[in-house]
Parts: sequence; structure tokens; C-alpha cells
Amino acid sequence: MSYTIVGFGKIGQALAQAFARKNIEVTVASRRPPEALAPQARAIGPTVVAKSLRDALEADTIILAVPFGEHREVAKALPSWKGKTVIDATNAFPVPEELDGLPSSAFVAKAFTGAKLVKGFNHLIAATLAADPIVEGGHRVVFLSSDDEDAIAPVAALAKQLGFAPVTLGKLNEGGALVHARGRTWGQLIFQDLFKKEQ
Repeated sequence: MSYTIVGFGKIGQALAQAFARKNIEVTVASRRPPEALAPQARAIGPTVVAKSLRDALEADTIILAVPFGEHREVAKALPSWKGKTVIDATNAFPVPEELDGLPSSAFVAKAFTGAKLVKGFNHLIAATLAADPIVEGGHRVVFLSSDDEDAIAPVAALAKQLGFAPVTLGKLNEGGALVHARGRTWGQLIFQDLFKKEQ
């Protein structure tokens, strides 16, 4: 599996640190040229490599860590997303009216035609996401939800590889609603920093 983080702000860098901690290779890209990201990528670790957006999108799994409003620009970068898994780590807050009652990830999924979309890694603040997820015999929880059940297993496996405890919430508009904002209210599980003991 190859991985790319699109967006290299606080959340993108926090996720890059999680990959670097486990020596897992990850590409990072944003609207800025790769040479603008390279010094920060190198500072995080040798397995974090800055590339152009076009080159970065060759990965199997794309983690979306851009501001919510920029997801369409990323989606336009490929004519088809078939065969790709997109992990939506964005949050729409306050919720724009254009969503028309849809969970923000269901709205994002429409832009990424053909991709399998999983909501994940979105409920923690960047500083928490960047910290070591293994604390006193427990693993920090990340919540995953998707309308495509097959898509969750590989993302859960990645979360485990990174040291997190994946907890599946089901479909985006069911359990997934707990990690989506509604209007001007955050979902009940957003910002909840939970740990799961080893099974």
C-alpha cells in the first residue's frame, strides 16, 4: 500500500509525524510546490517525502487533510478516482448550507468519483493527533465510518499500524454522524480523546 497526505497544515503534519514514528513511507503534497514543503517534511523524518500533487496522487490511499472547502480542487486533479481509497480527515464547521443535510463526508464522496471514501482521523486536534498514540498500555482511538463496508478494513489496518485503536461507527449518516458537525454544533465524539486497552 502507498500513502499520500494531501494538505500540509497542522493536521497534515500531525499525520506525517504518526507515519514517521513508525517508519512508514508517506508522500505529502499541497497546492504549494514540493520544494516549499520539503524542509518541513525532512524535519519530520526520512520516510516523509514531498511531491507534486499530480505525483502524490499515484498512491493507493489518499488522506485528505485540506480545509473542507478545498476538497473539490483536489478532486479535480484526477479524472477518475477508481481503485483509490480516500480518507476524509476534513471537518466542515460551521456546516455550509450547500451540504443540504448531507454529512460532510458524503458530500466530499460525491466529488471523488469512483473512490472508496472513509471518514477518519478527523475528530482529534492536531497536537493530540501528532502525539504518541500509545499511552500507559492503551491506544488512542480513531473513529472510522464509511458507506462502503469493504473500505474500512484497510484503513483500520493502517490505523493499527500507526499505533491507534480503530473504532468503526458504521455508515456516514448513522454512527458516522457522531464525528460530523451539524450546523454550528460539533458531533458528540469530536474532540473526545479516548483510549482503548489492549485486547
